[in-house]
Amino acid sequence: MNYWIQASSADFGGTLPSARSGHSAVNIGKSKIVIFGGLVDKRFLNDIFVYDAENKLWFQPECTGSGSDGQVGPNPRAFHVAVAIDCHMFIFGGRSGAKRLGDFWVLDTDIWQWSELTGFGDLPPARDFAAGAPIGNQKIVMCGGWDGKKWLSDVYVLDTISLEWTELAISGTVPPARCGHTATMVEKRLLVYGGRENETPGWTQLKLPGQAPSSRCGHSVTSKGHYLLLFGGHGTGGWLSRYDIYYNDCIVLDRVSVQWKRLPISNECPQARAYHTLTLIGSRYLLFGGFDGKSTFGDFWWLVPEDDPISKRLNPSLPKHLHRDKGEATSDLTLQSVVKESQQESAISELQRRFKAFPSSLRPEVQILDEAKDKELHDLALKFMEERGANDSNPDENSLPQAIQMLRAHWRNVDPNLIELIQLGPLLRDYQRLIKHYYLDSFSSEFTSASLGLFSSRSSAFRFYHLKEASELRMDDISTLLVEYRELLGK
Repeated sequence: MNYWIQASSADFGGTLPSARSGHSAVNIGKSKIVIFGGLVDKRFLNDIFVYDAENKLWFQPECTGSGSDGQVGPNPRAFHVAVAIDCHMFIFGGRSGAKRLGDFWVLDTDIWQWSELTGFGDLPPARDFAAGAPIGNQKIVMCGGWDGKKWLSDVYVLDTISLEWTELAISGTVPPARCGHTATMVEKRLLVYGGRENETPGWTQLKLPGQAPSSRCGHSVTSKGHYLLLFGGHGTGGWLSRYDIYYNDCIVLDRVSVQWKRLPISNECPQARAYHTLTLIGSRYLLFGGFDGKSTFGDFWWLVPEDDPISKRLNPSLPKHLHRDKGEATSDLTLQSVVKESQQESAISELQRRFKAFPSSLRPEVQILDEAKDKELHDLALKFMEERGANDSNPDENSLPQAIQMLRAHWRNVDPNLIELIQLGPLLRDYQRLIKHYYLDSFSSEFTSASLGLFSSRSSAFRFYHLKEASELRMDDISTLLVEYRELLGK
């Protein structure tokens, strides 16, 4: 099990970096993280912050150097490529204001000196939102990006000794042009995930088994052993109209089994965000910054295993998957005790009796979204119908009842390991609506039996009713959620 813990003032000394997104963070050796650049309030940055993990200290080095225009280091920028090789951090491109950059810099972290590099060969054009990764201890591979007019699909390799760029001729099926993706070296292969394609949002997902992430860009991928951890990012939702979605989920790609898995998290995650950084120090991940469409973050979070001393900061009296204020925790604990006791009695009578007996201050404040207002369910159901070609014409609002029936039929039979993460929110809310209808509304007329399916009273406890977000579900909760949901549908 793993825990998200917000960093405290005792974790760090020195001057911490200010809030930002679109910055870079690279590991230098085993104990240093170097943060460069970023964007906040339309202001582009070119400052350097260093975290010394051995001394738990943040500091700003006094850098020297000279560029072609006489400046000490790179101009302010965000959404650039940053790659570390030994003690050197290489910077390419990015954006400054409305301008895409094509300059190339290296920072020697032994002496904190910047050098602007003049490469030769197949020089890559200016771009932002590209992705890069080191190849061994000498080369860097860079792919994709946005040049201000079009998304790119080119691939370049830089030899950091000779400073020669080579554009690779790629065989096989070339991924669509994209930006905002990630690129990670896995042995001798470059793994590219996500990104934004073309002028309207379009996405490509790896066809790997397991609980694959939803389509996104601006996420992070961090390597640890034979695992790759994907966190956060930005996507779009909707079918009839588009809207922004920001994520805070943790998905692991196991490089041995070549399968996606949800990382089991026992408490609430940080706020959803994109264009953040997630770096690894020992067995701990450190999350910093990012943007959620409205706010730029400057918070730090640790992601740690349960045996890490930092995880002990959680209040031991709270359930392990909760991280809320005292009032909410009390409400959740009360409901949990009710459903546990109800296992020995009639589920309907006991839950109704106990729930109505709560003082108003202790009742679980769970806001159940009406099905007619659940736009995410509507969009998902219509898209599901369209993908399966169940309607000769394009699905529309008139097809919605049939589309929802198809989606529920899918949830009746889907393997828990194959359910898509994007479906968990609508599934959880549909599950909660059924519980509210049968247990708490005394068979109200809000839904018809035809739209809900037959009800079975065999279930004696519904442990996920109190959840506010699907992100609170653990990996091993999904199969249980589906079992309870199927009982409510009458399977």
